[in-house]
Amino acid sequence: MIVEYFSILLDQIRQEIPRIFIGLVILVFIALIYKTVSRILSRTSKRLEFSPNAENSLRLIIRVIVVVSGTTTLFTLFELPTSWFLGGSALIGAAIGFGSNQTINNIAAGFYVIISRPFKVKDYVRISDVEGQVEEISINYTKLYTPTFNFLLIPNIQVMSSRVLNYTHEGCIKYAFNLDMPHGMISSNEDIISKCIEPAIEEFHKIHSKERLRRPEIYFDTSAAFARSFKIRIFIPKGKAKTLFTLKNELSNMIMNRWDTQRKR
Repeated sequence: MIVEYFSILLDQIRQEIPRIFIGLVILVFIALIYKTVSRILSRTSKRLEFSPNAENSLRLIIRVIVVVSGTTTLFTLFELPTSWFLGGSALIGAAIGFGSNQTINNIAAGFYVIISRPFKVKDYVRISDVEGQVEEISINYTKLYTPTFNFLLIPNIQVMSSRVLNYTHEGCIKYAFNLDMPHGMISSNEDIISKCIEPAIEEFHKIHSKERLRRPEIYFDTSAAFARSFKIRIFIPKGKAKTLFTLKNELSNMIMNRWDTQRKR
């Protein structure tokens, strides 16, 4: 009885050898495809400067596609009960169905941000009414280091639907801010620039000469009933957002201190 059982089993194995061989070949082929795509992803991520988190997210999606493709092929080849596959698919579909539309849209927006590249990691940007240095770009969120020295996560769906201003190019942050000067004893714009702003900029530039920062620039912007506004542009190396936050305030204080001194004369 036992001999007969093993004989039947061996006959069944012999009959399945071609399909087993084909299945192994398919698995090896899928593994080679995955390795090839993975290498291409690594090279592309390095060339396009993707963040590690974004690269890992894309790699995870590729793995899911490979696993689903391999499983479907094997189920078809060995004519396994489709109820197993359908049951697993139903569970996955239910999980996706219970997920919010916002999450799904956010993931799609994440792909858009990664592929279109409106900014890169360490760029200083303004997204709608929020600004900061990009620290991470993931499938779901973009992380900013803000002027309040905090990290802010912005959903990528919001990034995709907002106007994005990138202050970073040519290897540095070119950041402009407005400084309002109240009307007072100094009546002309030329006097304000020559007596308050230019001396402060010159002193500021000398203090930070070792850092080899480009000299700040000054432009007259607008004049209103109670004040006139000047636009100051400073230049900070890319990735030095903390330096930007501190130097901006330092230069503003130096200019206003000279303004106060001139008013007292």
